[in-house]
Amino acid sequence: MKGGQTKSDSMQAGNKLKGKGAGAGKRAKKAAKDPNKPKRPASAFFVFMEEFRKQYKEANPDNRSVSAVGKAGGEKWKSMTDAEKAPYVQKAEKRKSEYNKKMQAYNLKLAGGGNDDESDKSKSEVNDEDEEDEVSSNSNTNLI
Repeated sequence: MKGGQTKSDSMQAGNKLKGKGAGAGKRAKKAAKDPNKPKRPASAFFVFMEEFRKQYKEANPDNRSVSAVGKAGGEKWKSMTDAEKAPYVQKAEKRKSEYNKKMQAYNLKLAGGGNDDESDKSKSEVNDEDEEDEVSSNSNTNLI
């Protein structure tokens, strides 16, 4: 064939295209999340949204759109003064301090898990010493 592709050439081009794409074959596996790890605290806006959702739902019981609630909440948050936002900021800071305490306890627990290896080593050293004592006492009995 003049200037055209053979059947095998077109098949090879098709195979080359299959392997290409956004991160084809190069996806890294995410590390598994620890279910015991504390969740991050909500920001002041999300603390506000918890209350706002309830109010909005009472005022508009027939509304089923999540986006409408989010848009209305965002508009109200933007229109609020810092004084009006202050109670939500305080609640968010309180949640953040509780989160920090929980994270410290969580990190200590993780670090505490690493100390088990050291205690195992010390146990094996004690067992080795006991075995040496038994060997030396057995060798003394053989001499008699």
